[in-house]
Amino acid sequence: MPIIAYLRVSTEGQDTKNQKLEILSWANKEGHQITDWVEREMSSRRSAKERGLDELEARLTTGDILVVAELSRLGRSVGEVVQTVDRLAAAGVGLVCIKEGIRVEPNDKGGRDMQSKMLVTLFGLLAEVERDLISERTKAGLARARAEGKKLGRPKGSIGKSRLDGREDQIRELLAKRVSKASLARILDVTPPTLGRFIASRGIVV
Repeated sequence: MPIIAYLRVSTEGQDTKNQKLEILSWANKEGHQITDWVEREMSSRRSAKERGLDELEARLTTGDILVVAELSRLGRSVGEVVQTVDRLAAAGVGLVCIKEGIRVEPNDKGGRDMQSKMLVTLFGLLAEVERDLISERTKAGLARARAEGKKLGRPKGSIGKSRLDGREDQIRELLAKRVSKASLARILDVTPPTLGRFIASRGIVV
């Protein structure tokens, strides 16, 4: 049973050493051997193709297991993480996320049953993953803005800034998957009224 490890860092000055140690520790504990390593040192702002995710998915086949140190390595947003996991499940590829304690065995039939199992497992963890991703993006964005001498803030009379800004597509996607607004608010770590106001003010329609 091939086990492929995926390593990624998103900012300069980081390396994949800690991720690799975590994966090796897991493999040793479970009595597994890593078949192949895929390593990328690229910005989380780049596309999935530029970060090697497309190439990685193309190499995976039914019955393989993909191992990552943490779930956020699979995307630059919760929406992208969900999409990646959905495709892996549809292909019958197993998934291990060490930090979150996720382990879904590969299924030679793949299909909706496996996809549903993976996604149900994910929904309880997405708020934590999103906080990690937001923190990463916010720090990088503020640093770029300051370096470019930009003034931070919004013009008078504009729509108020929300912590959900930039996540409109993610919200549409999860609503389209019939995730309730109450559940979506928990996933996004906001209150239902906050989510409702954001959906109304941005004109989000599914």
